[in-house]
Amino acid sequence: MAGVLQGIRVLDFGRYIAGPYCATLLAEQGAEVIRIEKREGSEDRFQAPVADTGEGALFLQINRNKLGLTLDPMAAEGQEVVRRLVATADVVIANLPPQTLSAMKLDYDSLKAVKPDIILTTVTAYGRGGPYSDRVGFDGIGQVMSGAVYMTGTEDQPYRAQVPWVDFGTALHCAFGTMAALMARKATGKGQWVQGALLATAVTFGNALLIEQAVIQTNRVPTGNRGQTAAPVDIFRTRDGWILAQVIGQPLFKRWAKLMGEDHWLTDPRFKDDISRGDNGAVISERMGRWCAERTTADALEVLGAAKIPAGPVLKPQQTLDDPHIKAMGFFQETEFPGAPRAAPLAKVPVWLSETPGSIRHRAPRLGEHTDRILAELGYDRQAIAALREKGIV
Repeated sequence: MAGVLQGIRVLDFGRYIAGPYCATLLAEQGAEVIRIEKREGSEDRFQAPVADTGEGALFLQINRNKLGLTLDPMAAEGQEVVRRLVATADVVIANLPPQTLSAMKLDYDSLKAVKPDIILTTVTAYGRGGPYSDRVGFDGIGQVMSGAVYMTGTEDQPYRAQVPWVDFGTALHCAFGTMAALMARKATGKGQWVQGALLATAVTFGNALLIEQAVIQTNRVPTGNRGQTAAPVDIFRTRDGWILAQVIGQPLFKRWAKLMGEDHWLTDPRFKDDISRGDNGAVISERMGRWCAERTTADALEVLGAAKIPAGPVLKPQQTLDDPHIKAMGFFQETEFPGAPRAAPLAKVPVWLSETPGSIRHRAPRLGEHTDRILAELGYDRQAIAALREKGIV
């Protein structure tokens, strides 16, 4: 059947990840999403280029299933195009500073004046109402301010994650909020303003750490890859690589002690429960490290798997692409893009609906690829479109 959001039109004024990927999630479920960017292309189009026209890997990932329109929304003629677009839309997504939203007439009051039941979804770095609200920021700001970066690495050298989990997490939250707003509108006929913030996502993902600090004042310090509330939880070197093992809970720890052939781990009071084992994790990691060092990665994973102990290999990106389970599961959809030397493995949205599954229907748009088509649908004839192009509006 058609996607559950078929018939819903989304205007994506987003940049980089949080806003655009929120729109991607809606597109995956059948919404028509129009990606709107400036005439020369938004900055995020060209990050980590993989095509000879400059399009980057991230752009290909989070702009599939979208139509592409170029527009100068600050010019009077451009704002008329925006007005006509909004009149046909259900959702507007924009991760832009508040002053920019107002200047582009994408603030909630301006949108409601055109379409009373519109849903506006916005993303900011810090959220609205606090002393940092007017500041701009990227994913890394949320990472470092949440406590997560301090707890990663060592006391001498904290590390941020290369993967932008704050951005993607915010996109997930905003897509959830937008879907809830669509459900509410169906019941009440009213639109609303959905707001997300990078810092809010970051502190949410790290909330347990912050709760522990607030309630019992643990004042934890970083311990590298070694876990702090259970053990062994660490990355261990094998004869030919690295693996992660995670032993959490008494049943798993009993299986681990049996695998080591050493019952004393079960009678020593230092290791009586998860938190005690975490407090004394260095001792347990040392033992597990010696066990792993005697084996290849494949051998270690086979034995750990047979013992039902969670473990996995540390893979390089190419190894991830080549992994037999990842291939068998079909996590990626090979998608051609003009000018790219080979197909891009686009990761499908990783949730499966038995009756209404989402789908990747087409690649990300070339710059302005659907401008003429969209403008024609809004009532602009060929002459009017040519005039807009001549003036640099589209």
